[in-house]
Amino acid sequence: MASLPEALALAIRHHQAGRLQAAEQLYRQILAAQPDHPGALHLLGVVAQQTGRHEAAVEYIEKAIALDGRQPLFHNNLGEAYRALRRTHDAIASYRRALELKPDFAGAHYNLGNAWKDLGQLMPAIDCYRRAVQLRPDYVEAHNNLGNALRGHGQPAEAIACFRRALTLKPDFAEARTNLARAVADQGPLAVAKAGDWPVLPPAPNDAEVHYRTGNALRLQRRLADAVACYRRAVALKPDYVEAHNNLGAVLKDQGQFAEAAACYRTALRYNPAYAEAHNNLGGVFWEQGDLDQALSCFRQALELQPDYADAHHNRGVLLKDMGQVSQAVECYRRALQIKPDFVACHSSLVYLLYFCPGYDAAAICEEHQRWNRQHAATLANSIGPHANDRSGDRRLRVGYVSPDFRRHPVGRFVLPLLEAHDHQGFEIFCYASVPDPDEITARCRARADTWRDVLGVADAELAGLIRRDQVDILVDLSMHMADNRLLVFARKPAPVQVTYLAYCGTTGLGTMDYRLTDPYLDPPGPDDRFYCEQSVRLPETYWCYRPASETPPVSALPAREAGHVTFGSLNNFCKVNPAVLAAWSRLLQAVPGSRLLLHAQPGSHRDAVRAFLAEQGISAERLAFAGSLPAAKYFALYQGIDVALDTFPYGGGTTSCDALWMGVPVVSLAGQTAVGRGGLSILSNLGLTELVAHDEQQYVRIAAELAHDLPRLAGLRAALRQRMQDSPLTDAPRFARNVEAAYRGMWRRWCAG
Repeated sequence: MASLPEALALAIRHHQAGRLQAAEQLYRQILAAQPDHPGALHLLGVVAQQTGRHEAAVEYIEKAIALDGRQPLFHNNLGEAYRALRRTHDAIASYRRALELKPDFAGAHYNLGNAWKDLGQLMPAIDCYRRAVQLRPDYVEAHNNLGNALRGHGQPAEAIACFRRALTLKPDFAEARTNLARAVADQGPLAVAKAGDWPVLPPAPNDAEVHYRTGNALRLQRRLADAVACYRRAVALKPDYVEAHNNLGAVLKDQGQFAEAAACYRTALRYNPAYAEAHNNLGGVFWEQGDLDQALSCFRQALELQPDYADAHHNRGVLLKDMGQVSQAVECYRRALQIKPDFVACHSSLVYLLYFCPGYDAAAICEEHQRWNRQHAATLANSIGPHANDRSGDRRLRVGYVSPDFRRHPVGRFVLPLLEAHDHQGFEIFCYASVPDPDEITARCRARADTWRDVLGVADAELAGLIRRDQVDILVDLSMHMADNRLLVFARKPAPVQVTYLAYCGTTGLGTMDYRLTDPYLDPPGPDDRFYCEQSVRLPETYWCYRPASETPPVSALPAREAGHVTFGSLNNFCKVNPAVLAAWSRLLQAVPGSRLLLHAQPGSHRDAVRAFLAEQGISAERLAFAGSLPAAKYFALYQGIDVALDTFPYGGGTTSCDALWMGVPVVSLAGQTAVGRGGLSILSNLGLTELVAHDEQQYVRIAAELAHDLPRLAGLRAALRQRMQDSPLTDAPRFARNVEAAYRGMWRRWCAG
């Protein structure tokens, strides 16, 4: 062997060239000749570290330090070995010893920052990274990690500056480019639009990981076509990249390309059959396509593979709800929340679903809402600042409406007449819309707003800040606990007066929601008000302002005259159909021989369950028919074959009841114990048809049967109902708007006086 210095120099050259095996062999030969050579021991430890033998690395470097503890590099590299073994506190001690020996050792400051970050201690990590870049301004990795720490600490603007500095120093630094994209994404679409450089650099042409991460960032910004291109490039470079196939499927699903999305999920599962997320997502595609049984099978498979998969439990619960299995859905939601207590969307699904469950009364429902508030919203109230709005009681008020449903949706249909009838001299209207797929109703709502804010993808905290900067006086929630709600914006109290309205007549549970709009029929004054967290403000006539859809056909002649039998129908969401409702309908069909029943339900085994239930009551299968989801024109045409509409309970209809009445079909309703069960009472009272409202199940069956046996009465009602609707408060938008505005003005004056 050459002399020790020559052998060491050769070993180091091998090491630097990446020929680790040759370098290690020479280090061992040196140590065989001189066992106490600290440099060779240290470098042997570095090789061990680089080849993943972290315990051996610690052993060798500790021996080197025992021989020569004055070398800061030894201590620094020992810290790296400790970090690899997750002995973070030992690593910190090593880095600190290195810095005692050499305070200007930028690499040790950087590594100490990494160790603090491993422990979740972002402030000391930030201090270390800052010191590293002060000592070495061109230290690109330190600029990048400083940006990550600042981003984690909630300082996105400072993080962006760090990532930009790293990219200035190293333009092809893919990780910094991706991190910059994420930091810009943290600030929401408004910031991205202002930045004008998203993504900052084109993805590295042959780096699948960079294309994948860029796709993720672009998806956050709803730049779906760009995201698709990135994911396609990622899987072209790396065909077995299951996460990229999965996310490509998710974006294609968002674009409505369900067959293509399903193909992506199947490709991911071909490479990894145990990939639970792809099973879950494939279930979502089947669900969108109306194949509920196949969707349910996918969710089950995802949960067999990953029993603690909270999202799959939640999805299974929502699907079971759609199939009318509300008790099982409640169990799914509760299981998801056991796994993931901060799963706010799932908890919202649960509290909303309880209104559909016959076993829950108003007190139990209110209690779960208050639990939701304590779990997810109450702590946000600690940061609410004072409101500087002008306390003039009679000035023009700024009213903001918040919703994802300014579109073809019951909320969109009912809020549009109000927006079109608002008095813009007395009220300045703001709409905060998070509509993923705008349509003609979106355009009409937008045209009636003084200020329209597209806030899709904007974080709750940012949206609350925007509303506060807009100086909104009265902020109106139109979602409650329905999908894509923004209740955590309202939890931050960005406006001095906050109101919930329209999604359904219940409670939000929020301590920061001041009022709820209702009417005297949904909420007769009395003790039930104690089950709301908000103060009830009763509009004088109606909760609803109905505008028929443009697709509604003329009212037809009574179908029973031509068919020779009466057809009952319920086009309510099938989740409102429970065993008690089916039992009442069975008795009705028995009381009206030869009558038929038409229900709205997607294809699936739940239809078979209804057939089996009725068969047990002696109702043959040919007396039952189903209709799935249909375009609006075909949906309204169904009413031309229905003689009597049957409301559901304990959660009754609203939109469907108005649609039926507009189409000349009388609705028989059972007044329930909660406001959502008294929608029929409210609507029929405004039409002067309270004789169609029952107060128990026996009366409900009797009213419907009497109607079915009196075809002249049915024909007369059918001919008169549309005009009756037109002459009622239900379709008088200006009158309704004045009532709502009077309610707003009263709320405002109370705040001014307070």
